Amino acid sequence: MNILQQPFIQVALPIMVALTLAAWLQNKRFDDVNLRMDEVIRRPDRIETKLDNRNERIARLEERISLVR
Repeated sequence: MNILQQPFIQVALPIMVALTLAAWLQNKRFDDVNLRMDEVIRRPDRIETKLDNRNERIARLEERISLVR
């Protein structure tokens, strides 16, 4: 009997390959989601840094204004 005529090769092997491929592709999607979530988590930190910077700039401006008066 030819090896290609075996039921395992004709039925089970293509199913196993398809499931393995689907799992691998889905794992890649999870990696993409994780990268996006990391960016979303970093964004409030960047906003907070900008706000702190603005607060410092406002404080310096207030000091300059008070020196002028």
